Amino acid sequence: MRFLTAGESHGKVLTGIIEGIPAGLSIDSSYINEQLLRRQKGHGRGGRMNIENDQVKILSGVRNGKTMGSPISLMIENLDWKNWKDIMSVEVSNKSKKVTLPRPGHADLAGVNKYDFDDIRDVIERSSARETTMRVALSCICRKLLEDLGISLCSHVTAIKNICSSFKFDGVKNLKNLNSKADYSPIRCLDQNVEQNMINAIDTAKMNGDSVGGQFEIIVMGLPYGLGSYVHWDRKLHAQISSMLMSINAMKSIEFGNIDIIQNKTGSNVHDQMYNEGGKVKRYTNNSGGLEGGMTNSQPLTLRMTMKPLSSLAKPLESVDIESKEQKKAHKERSDSCAVPAASIIAENTISFVLVDAILDKFGGDSMKQLKGHYKLTAKF
Repeated sequence: MRFLTAGESHGKVLTGIIEGIPAGLSIDSSYINEQLLRRQKGHGRGGRMNIENDQVKILSGVRNGKTMGSPISLMIENLDWKNWKDIMSVEVSNKSKKVTLPRPGHADLAGVNKYDFDDIRDVIERSSARETTMRVALSCICRKLLEDLGISLCSHVTAIKNICSSFKFDGVKNLKNLNSKADYSPIRCLDQNVEQNMINAIDTAKMNGDSVGGQFEIIVMGLPYGLGSYVHWDRKLHAQISSMLMSINAMKSIEFGNIDIIQNKTGSNVHDQMYNEGGKVKRYTNNSGGLEGGMTNSQPLTLRMTMKPLSSLAKPLESVDIESKEQKKAHKERSDSCAVPAASIIAENTISFVLVDAILDKFGGDSMKQLKGHYKLTAKF
């Protein structure tokens, strides 16, 4: 499979194409819009989310509510574009003021040097996390395929700044209920004892013109043995997942399994011992996070990601004007004070693309009927 996205943060629309989805998958815009709405929420979001009401339009590849096996194209309108028509004009316009003060921590300075721009606006627009709106929309199609195979996904915030949730995943079967509980929290935290402290940390940062980062966990249940491979470096599933998820804006690290134990204990206390239960191999623990040797081992897949504080600050840091070379305060761009809850939703959905790609690679099928038949006959759990 493959996908492409196009569009700028304040351009007229975001567009995307995904290719390789089997024919016969039931999908509609309301399913995708549900995930887009989840992405827009979360305490710490900025004013942009009060303007946008992300609604996807399916342009091709779906007929009568089912995929056709052909490329699927999607479009999402940017409602804020009406306020940026002159600045983002496709035709030559003299109404746009150049941005010449790069923001520390952002793509600005490296971007203008890479592409020989004299206006940082050309970097800002595509490097913005607004692009992940379309990435989520495309990944929702993959998520629906996973759900049709009985695979479920969940995410929750585990830390904001240095305030940590005490929630520990205990292998509960119903991830949908767990996700609903996380969504009920304004910060997507499953520990009510620290929820308000997290909110206060975000509010304090916002009041000071600052931002905060944090950490979230993704959990996937229902995966069979053997997605990915140990045979070559590029087929290892954890490498493929890392490549996809670390491309999300502001991500700084990814950890698979129980890192606290993996880092601090000896091998005899880390590796997940096995036992026989009715002829099936079971595990006492899941410290590996469901991956061994670059492959799924039928245990729940668990990973954590760390997100840095966003680099667009209401009280800008020191910078250097790329034209005059004078030291000044960096450019101010409207932004969130914290986007960790939103990032958890983005990652929760985009991991679906990698998992579906691995499933199609292992089981094959040009239609959902074929895929389900192969999966039912050969998947091992």
